[in-house]
Amino acid sequence: MRLRSLLLALIAPASIAAQQIQPAKGTVVLKAARLIDGTGAAPVQNGVVVVTDDRIVAAGAEGTVSVPTGARVVDLGDATLLPGFIDAHTHIIGRPLSDPKSDDAGVKDYPGYAAIRGVENARKTLMAGFTSIRVLGSPDFNDVALRQAITDGVVPGPRIETAAHSFGITGGHCDENGYKPGLQDADYRTGVADGADEGRKAVRYQVKYGADVIKICATGGVLSEGDAVGATQYTLEEMKAIVDEAAKLDRKVAAHAHGTEGIKLAVRAGVASIEHGSFLDEEGAKLMVQHGTYLVPTISAGEFTENAARSGRLTGLRAEKALAAAQGMRNAVRIAQRTGVPIALGTDAGVGEHGANGHEFTLMVMWGGLTPMQSIVAGTSSAAKLLGWDKRVGTLSAGKWADIVAVPGDPTRDITVMEKPSFVMKGGVVYKQPQAGRTTALR
Repeated sequence: MRLRSLLLALIAPASIAAQQIQPAKGTVVLKAARLIDGTGAAPVQNGVVVVTDDRIVAAGAEGTVSVPTGARVVDLGDATLLPGFIDAHTHIIGRPLSDPKSDDAGVKDYPGYAAIRGVENARKTLMAGFTSIRVLGSPDFNDVALRQAITDGVVPGPRIETAAHSFGITGGHCDENGYKPGLQDADYRTGVADGADEGRKAVRYQVKYGADVIKICATGGVLSEGDAVGATQYTLEEMKAIVDEAAKLDRKVAAHAHGTEGIKLAVRAGVASIEHGSFLDEEGAKLMVQHGTYLVPTISAGEFTENAARSGRLTGLRAEKALAAAQGMRNAVRIAQRTGVPIALGTDAGVGEHGANGHEFTLMVMWGGLTPMQSIVAGTSSAAKLLGWDKRVGTLSAGKWADIVAVPGDPTRDITVMEKPSFVMKGGVVYKQPQAGRTTALR
């Protein structure tokens, strides 16, 4: 295959980060037993995708797609071709919660260490089939730096839409609390903005240094100290000011919101998405439908923190909040699905392990009541629309970036296969391919 990174992925995966990733060149034809295009349409048997350089040229059933003479053909066998997966809620920088040093990383790790960890986190995420992610909060603009390194081809990783510093009220969920005064104090630049004027200033500052999206904390959270998980934090007026300012700068706002009233306030303020939404009720769901507000359920984080509470990794108030939020999430996703709220896949990776993002597909079916196809759409075309990237990614359509994943078997029959992709292509560059995949040349 005329793709240098294919050799890197197959021969020396450990060294890929040390070499410049070259743009894809030439035409490649991918074949598999079936194809799911990401729109929600039924699977196509004997699927074919034609890729030239970094773009999809055609996709459909064998016999309906013109295959150029001389093109390289990669036959993936009994697999399903899909658009590259999209995770709309990650924290790609630093240590995951499972790391026992994660709680004190902000005061003990050397500057830059979190960014170095981010490089490996990004590689794991890409190899899990997630070719695009939204990063909703990172320290010191490390996420912006990682985005640049990936874009420049210095390290492998997904396409990144990032928020830089998330922010909220003093002592709220986005504030680093639980430390002695002066140790982790923040301001509008690094995580705390009180009042409408500071909120506007925080938006401007994050955008100035590279934020693609704005992330705020509308309610309390699970992992923060001293606040109730569902307590409202920002007022409606404060959030309106933030959303209006972001809109002026052509940015959407994502709102961390567990509590019932905080969800409704954030929706009325005009946020694009509710993150977590653990205690969503029928009224809130109907309001989200009216406003076109997405729910990003992050069920993986709910499962992870629930297990952490039961095992003793989380204790005290944090454990109580984890158990309550996980229970609420199961009900909230079902309410959203039943009411017609648009849902985008998000994992909150960084709470749980990076590279396990595909488990969210399974949980959306098991916990959330989505069908396998609805789950797939949530992690492809629906997430692409939320990110504003639907003209570039999210479906297997001519003209879009060649972000393509294959999973073994049929995910509409067994959604768990989404957790173990056998083939990963991003922008026409192959990063993962099964050893059994057959490559031939058409003559």
